[in-house]
Amino acid sequence: MARRRPGGPTSLVLCATALLLALGVERALALPEICIQCPGSVQNLSEVALFCKQTPKLMLYARCCFNQKGAILGLDLQNCSLKDPGPNFPQAHTAIIIDLQANPLKDDLVNTFHGFTQLQTLILPQNVSCPGGISAWNTITTHTDKQTCQGQRNLCNSTGSPEMCPENGSCAPNGPGLLQCLCADGFHGYKCMRQGSFSLIVFFGILGSTTVSICILLWGTQRRKAKSS
Repeated sequence: MARRRPGGPTSLVLCATALLLALGVERALALPEICIQCPGSVQNLSEVALFCKQTPKLMLYARCCFNQKGAILGLDLQNCSLKDPGPNFPQAHTAIIIDLQANPLKDDLVNTFHGFTQLQTLILPQNVSCPGGISAWNTITTHTDKQTCQGQRNLCNSTGSPEMCPENGSCAPNGPGLLQCLCADGFHGYKCMRQGSFSLIVFFGILGSTTVSICILLWGTQRRKAKSS
């Protein structure tokens, strides 16, 4: 019986299959930068770990807790020597719970949480105030080594100021202590005063014609330079 020589077609197929599987696993394990910007993983007894383990179908990877769709529902960056959460922090805007305790954070974090409308529990160093203050949270609890902000309030329900948004706009939460005015359907532009949908056809038509005109102008200029030389 003839022996099968090593390195034949079968071996090549197996190697190619292994390579494809490795690439697929690498893509599957690709995590948002915010989840790996701090070494290590979530501690077993942390608030984020408990939340993730107690909620069905959630998964812990690195410093994040994910749902099945890959959205970040929990973020644990405690004890990471952070002076501020960093430019990747908005990747966690879907988080329900965030732990930032034991970090030398600056006190003013209001603008850090733009878009964090789902956040319900925020754990901070003891000397850092809850963003938005007492009016933005149902409960603020101060401990010896941390401060816990719980139950983000919808300030649109408590401002009581109808003049805050224009006539054709409505108030919407935009994170703890933050509001935004959204134009009603059919309105757009400054103070929602323009009626009708924004025409993408007109916009791209103007953009396209301008681009073509510039290209023709540059082409003519280059031809003149070429003839003169």
